[in-house]
Amino acid sequence: MAEKNQKRLPEWIRVKVNRGGNRDELNKELRGRQLNTVCEEAKCPNLAECWHERTATFMLLGVNCTRACRFCAIGYNKPEPPDPKEPENVADTAAKMDLEYVVITSVARDDLEDEGSDQFAKTIRAVREKLPQAGIEVLTPDFNGKEDLIRMTLDAMPTVFNHNLETCERLSPPIRGRAKYKRSLEVLKNAKAWSQGKVLTKSGIMVGLGETDEEVIQCIHDLYEANVDIITIGQYLPPSRKHWKLDRYVRPEQFEDWKEYAEKLGFNAVASGPMVRSSYKAGQLITAKLQEQQLNLKN
Repeated sequence: MAEKNQKRLPEWIRVKVNRGGNRDELNKELRGRQLNTVCEEAKCPNLAECWHERTATFMLLGVNCTRACRFCAIGYNKPEPPDPKEPENVADTAAKMDLEYVVITSVARDDLEDEGSDQFAKTIRAVREKLPQAGIEVLTPDFNGKEDLIRMTLDAMPTVFNHNLETCERLSPPIRGRAKYKRSLEVLKNAKAWSQGKVLTKSGIMVGLGETDEEVIQCIHDLYEANVDIITIGQYLPPSRKHWKLDRYVRPEQFEDWKEYAEKLGFNAVASGPMVRSSYKAGQLITAKLQEQQLNLKN
């Protein structure tokens, strides 16, 4: 699966390049507080655009993951000890940026007893204290499906609980390794139930890994059956030749067809397109109406 990929980028996949200004300022702020972003570690193609717009996805618990998913650019190595100052540093940076929407993710930390759930909870609360009106989205690992760990994160009341399904059931074992398709669906369904509907749920899939169009439809259907509110669908782009081989580039028209199908099923919000990523323009998916609904539920 590591053979050289000869496919050239099609005309509809173009990465925006923005340098200087806000991007440099944000980079300086992140480095000064020793914070990591998934934008950098996962080699996101939208990094320049997002940083220029002063948005970033904070990544907790270091840069080394305890899993080695075949699609992911994040390092697989012995993880660092959790930084007790990290929650406050994230909150301070988010406040300095005056963010209206804060996205927080982490590497998988199967080595920790709480698998990182406590750091998520502390960071949510720290951000909420500094930015009480901001939306907060967490993109979490599966916590091996453990109820107490998922509840720990939910109890901190993020606006959105996001856990990515990533790919179809057939491709999950070779690509996602220790993660399991049905377990991810259970995590999402349970998150909705355990929060009593007070937290929106979200998930994303990539295409171009070898799935069929029918399997994409099945993923969308399965996520809807798991009571997921928001779905994202984007094009897989291999981070390197050593990663899972690209199978195809999906045309924009097909992404639009999937978006229409998902909307007809009843998802509250859908983002589907070649450059869509799980956290890309995440705040724009949470409409004022949805935020109002959630605030009413929490009050």
